[in-house]
Amino acid sequence: MRILLADDHELVRETIAAFLESEGTFQVVQYPDLPSVEKALVAHDPFDLVLLDYEMPGMNGLEGLEKILEATRPRPVALISGSADRNIAEQALERGAAGFLPKSMAAKSLVNAIKFMAMGEKYAPIDFMTKEVEESDHPMKKLLTDREFQVLSCLTRGLPNKEIAREIELQEVTIKLHVKTLCRKIEAKNRTHAAMIAKEAGLF
Repeated sequence: MRILLADDHELVRETIAAFLESEGTFQVVQYPDLPSVEKALVAHDPFDLVLLDYEMPGMNGLEGLEKILEATRPRPVALISGSADRNIAEQALERGAAGFLPKSMAAKSLVNAIKFMAMGEKYAPIDFMTKEVEESDHPMKKLLTDREFQVLSCLTRGLPNKEIAREIELQEVTIKLHVKTLCRKIEAKNRTHAAMIAKEAGLF
């Protein structure tokens, strides 16, 4: 099976590719952003599955997914993300995505899900899709704007402001402002404390 894997985080991308290729049935081609994916789809033979990081450069939310769906139809295209919520996953599936994979998935489950989608099936992890329903009413989440919540998610993954800015396509100065505001709202002393509070509250 030929898989196109696109993610701007090299470590994440190479880790997933290594897991897949260790199975012996996958050939993985890697790209860091949407423009390079678009060029690859023109230059190469069709892939059995295209796997796109929701937050990588060029995606512009679900617009990037729709572009690639149009370019590869009827071949399957799926999203992978470390911060998108159940709502995004549902919208992606409604627009024709073959599936949605949270980066928190265990390696074996990830490989099985990719095999499943490459064979033409739809996939979204039940625990993720139901867990997010419960979290949507979390009192702490109600304190934050969607963008602040997205930044908080990045903080729990230990990303610096520069990386967060690149991931969600905002200026670094804007990220600093969001960090300061969300820390005040959840009564955190600093970004590390904010991440700790979020994890202890079960938000991520």
